[in-house]
Amino acid sequence: MSSGSASFLPQEIIRKKRDGDTLSPEEIAFFVAGITDQSITEGQAAAFAMAVFFCGMTMEERVALTLSMRDSGTVLDWSGAGFDGPVVDKHSTGGVGDKVSLMLAPILAACGCFVPMISGRGLGHTGGTLDKLDSIPGYDTAPDVDRFRSVTRSAGCAIIGQTADLAPADRRLYAIRDVTATVESIPLITASILSKKLSAGLDALVMDVKFGSGAFAARPEDADDLARSIVAVGNGAGMGTSALMTDMNQVLGTTAGNGVEVQESIDYLTGKHREPRLHEVTLSLAAELMASSGRCETLEAARSEAEGALESGAAAERFARMAHELGGPADLIEAHEKHIPAAAVTHPVHADESGYVTAVDTRAVGLAVIALGGGRTRADQAIDHAVGLSDIAGIGTKVDGERPLAFVHARDDATAADAENRLRTAYSITPSAPAATPTIARRIGPEDVTDG
Repeated sequence: MSSGSASFLPQEIIRKKRDGDTLSPEEIAFFVAGITDQSITEGQAAAFAMAVFFCGMTMEERVALTLSMRDSGTVLDWSGAGFDGPVVDKHSTGGVGDKVSLMLAPILAACGCFVPMISGRGLGHTGGTLDKLDSIPGYDTAPDVDRFRSVTRSAGCAIIGQTADLAPADRRLYAIRDVTATVESIPLITASILSKKLSAGLDALVMDVKFGSGAFAARPEDADDLARSIVAVGNGAGMGTSALMTDMNQVLGTTAGNGVEVQESIDYLTGKHREPRLHEVTLSLAAELMASSGRCETLEAARSEAEGALESGAAAERFARMAHELGGPADLIEAHEKHIPAAAVTHPVHADESGYVTAVDTRAVGLAVIALGGGRTRADQAIDHAVGLSDIAGIGTKVDGERPLAFVHARDDATAADAENRLRTAYSITPSAPAATPTIARRIGPEDVTDG
């Protein structure tokens, strides 16, 4: 084995972690190398994951695991690319209606940053960025590394999926975790996310860590633990990393689905419609990256520049260029209604009573989209990119006979009716409006975490 098989035995490393001891960087590197070249069996990898799940890892162990997984494949180096700005990215822990990447990447590109964004597909109740982009005819979410580099250089941003070359140890370990009930381990989540981001050669990363009824970390304290782990490990691995904790107790934006979210993203970029919570998250993440990477001196200056990129149309132009250079239509921005698939059936969904939206089971809204065919419960399932929900009412919205909870976009009346029932059940309506809550709960930076 490449890490020196004479030095270690896999079962002894598993035993050591099972008993709660701290693994050395060399032991971790050995084990990750074995995951990569498959000299570590699936059973051994599963046992290791379960030991970590129950016994945890120190921050030093998490850094070592992350770096070993990064180094299991290609690590992109942009130093010779001739970029005159920082290489940055963001990662979201996933939410319903979270289409931020589609706007954030071109905004950052228009502001002089370069964004090689490696994204994922949806699984469970949350949508995936790649599934949204698959709504665009011809868009290649799996280009080779040379094309990825070329589009990033030309458009300033390129949103693609993880290739076989980048962090292959993560691909194998995640697949094993997925079927052994070890996904929800903060050390393993941290290494999985950051190994891919580090392999992209970033100067700075911002995490959008969701909490609430539509997030995987429903409890704020769990989201806080994950955010602090990622910030500590990212900086410990040499990449400037910060995190924003954002509220996912309701849908982000006004759409949930794939094609409908691309349409909302284009409307946002062109100024046709910008839902306030979506706008706040997008601009805050943009400002955080521009300031933390040194592109701007202050958050205020960064936010102003991001707003200028939107108002001038420069961000929309970057999105159009990225989509076209990755195989999409040249007139996507001007004629997106022609290109983005539309559902055969569109119905308004009215609440059973008039009043104000006071709470939303956001996970149930995401599951309604899956039931329409807009998501998957298994990785091999196909997706209907035309279905979803639009004009979704947020918390504080008054709904009545005129204002529906949402519009359902479905392939037929039967699936539409099922989604309507799910949606009504997900909403709580009361006679008076609820108090407003902040969209961004807090920022966590390097100064807020320790190495221990």
